[in-house]
This record gives sequence, C-alpha cells and structure tokens, in this order.
Amino acid sequence: MVKRFFLPLLLISFLPGLLTAQQYMTETGHAEFHSSVPLHSFTGVSNNLVGLINLDDATVDFYVDLTTFDTGINKRDKDMRETLETDQYPFTEFFGKLVSDFDIQDSSSQPATVRGEFTIHGVTREVEIDGTLQKTSEGLELQASWIINIEDYDIEPPGILFYRVDENQDVEIEATLTETEKTE
Repeated sequence: MVKRFFLPLLLISFLPGLLTAQQYMTETGHAEFHSSVPLHSFTGVSNNLVGLINLDDATVDFYVDLTTFDTGINKRDKDMRETLETDQYPFTEFFGKLVSDFDIQDSSSQPATVRGEFTIHGVTREVEIDGTLQKTSEGLELQASWIINIEDYDIEPPGILFYRVDENQDVEIEATLTETEKTE
C-alpha cells in the first residue's frame, strides 16, 4: 500500500509544474459593436473587456460593463444605455468552452471556436463563436467576431419614426491575455 502512494507523492514533490493551471487573463481587452440605421452607421467601443481563458479545462469567460461603451456622441450613448437598460443589466457576458484544438507550443495564429452562453439584457442564448488565438511572448492574442440579433435578446431596436437601428449587430473583440500566477 505504501508503494502505491509513493510515486504520486514523489511527482507532487518534484514536479509542481504539473499541477499548475495554464490560465490567461485580461482586464483591458477591446470590444466593439457596429450598428447601422438607413444612410448612417456607427461604432461603440470599450477597452474594458475582462476575460479569462483556462487551457487546462478549456473554460472561456468574458464580460464587459455596457456603460463603458462610447459611440462618440453623448446623446446616442445615453439612448443606448436606456435601450439596454444598463441600470438593471449592466454587463454582457460569454461563458463557455474552447471546442477547437489549440497547440500552446505553436506560435502561429490558430483558428479557435468557443461554444457557450452569451448573455445581454438579462437574456441568455447558446452561441458558437469563431476567432483566432495566438501564443506570443506576452501571452495569448485573441480575436473574435460574431453577429447578434438584438431582438433575440428582447432588445427593441431604437429609432425615430420609420427608421430603426438594424437588429443585427456586428460584435468584435480583441485582447492580449497574460498568464496568471501559477498555483498548486
């Protein structure tokens, strides 16, 4: 019985790196959406995307405070916050799993697919998002884009008279995620 436990104890003592998580995090990622109304388009930008990628269990978790988006026009920002009801639903979040293979030893840009739940305006939907991951000297570089239909999230497209914001919004994120402290 002593022999059975000796090898695992020996590995734990001499190879603590085997028990460390490969987790990468950002607090300053970039998120933006592209929106349009007839004859006009605009972009909302936030550099407050917070996220975590844990390569050990393939967990991916990102969120952004919706009040940090800036469209360049204060009135439009105020209207956007009212439409999204940010007093009640201040965050949007994606939580899911990396479902494509990622080779941490390969420094080239690799296709990445995540599957999970995207939540905005208090509504959660299953989504699949494609992007790229690349291992760099700084950590992981992430880029992804997808389209959401705001009506799927119980958001009524704002507008004036017959002109409404397009219900399909292009969303893009970019981030450099740095490796977190290793723990046993």
